[in-house]
Amino acid sequence: MPKVKRSRKPPPDGWEWIEPTLDELDQKMREAETEPHEGKRKWKAISRELYEYCIKEGYADKNLTAKWKKQGYENLCCLRCIQTQDTNFGTNCICRVPKSKLEVGRIIECTHCGCRGCSG
Repeated sequence: MPKVKRSRKPPPDGWEWIEPTLDELDQKMREAETEPHEGKRKWKAISRELYEYCIKEGYADKNLTAKWKKQGYENLCCLRCIQTQDTNFGTNCICRVPKSKLEVGRIIECTHCGCRGCSG
């Protein structure tokens, strides 16, 4: 689990349902970064109350999840990759360049987060 400051307020209903999943994802994070992720996602919805609890406790980033809802940012790895003030030429990160626009066989990696291509 990520080191987060938990409040003294007990978690809402449904927390027991997602806590084992968060533990499992934390253990497999290193492996998951190197494996291809196509076809492995399962889209499930959680309650609004549970979503807000995860935001409050630091398990999710509110700004990043808001970007995921916008077209073209569904697979965004981190917010630093789209901030233009962090680069020399005022552009996005290399991981945001579509693979069809890159040289064949060229392996790229983001300097901020280690992403190998989140543009799709």
